[in-house]
Amino acid sequence: MAHIHSHDDHAREPGHHERLVRRAFVLIAGFMLVEIAGGLLANSLTLLADAGHMFLDASALGFSWYALLLSRRGHDHNLSYGYHRYQVLATFINGLTLFGLIVWILLEAWQRLQEPEGMLPVPALAVATVGLIVNIIAFRWLHHGHDNATVRSAAMHVIGDMLGSVAAILAALTVWLTGWLYADPLLAILIVAILGRGAWKLVRDASHILLEGVPEDVDLHEIRDTLAARVPGVLEIHHLHAWALTAERPLLTLHARVEEGIDVGGVMTRIKAVLLEDFGIDHSTIQVEHGPCPDD
Repeated sequence: MAHIHSHDDHAREPGHHERLVRRAFVLIAGFMLVEIAGGLLANSLTLLADAGHMFLDASALGFSWYALLLSRRGHDHNLSYGYHRYQVLATFINGLTLFGLIVWILLEAWQRLQEPEGMLPVPALAVATVGLIVNIIAFRWLHHGHDNATVRSAAMHVIGDMLGSVAAILAALTVWLTGWLYADPLLAILIVAILGRGAWKLVRDASHILLEGVPEDVDLHEIRDTLAARVPGVLEIHHLHAWALTAERPLLTLHARVEEGIDVGGVMTRIKAVLLEDFGIDHSTIQVEHGPCPDD
């Protein structure tokens, strides 16, 4: 149990997420050059696709690293909520670039299915095996920052690389042992199927936050009913809105109509306590009213 607490404390250290992403960026970017050379030498589509994905990942990891650095800045007169949304923007762009990679792999795979091309399986197998090891190391690093959406999106890219390395290994083994050249483009298409699901989730989740959608784990009806039942003097909760700066930072505003003569400060303190204890919302803006709502 003590180990768990020390790990959680470590995960909250300032700059922890930045260090994780930075290390993964250096590792992925370094091996990317090796995989590009190996893919060209072996003429392996799955290896080149994985190298292209590593190039994409290096850019995505670098962008995510920069976004995490920016998110630590304080708010200013231009961005009153601070720079946290840069993390969400990085996640959204990472998802879009994954879609771009998917289109490229599909086009290349289609061409090779029409006209199969030879490949050198042994060099492709060696490079793909080392690539798998590199990606496993990077993923283990990033997994320690799974509580952050930007780090999770970066880990999604690395998972795609791991799958690409496995596909490249299988393609090289198949061509080496059987000479069946169609294994290379077919396994590249398998990468597309897996990456498409991950890319869609990244874009969907980031878009929901950017469009000020209600966080998935926030139920406005439950919040309204809980506050009306647990806070003495509250007659009605209305104009209730919830959104998020990032997946980990939900925000909420509401109007509370209360009984005449009730202690307004006490009601507001109790509402904030319930929001924090029951729903994990630590930033809320509350307007307490007697009688009709002035905004109506």
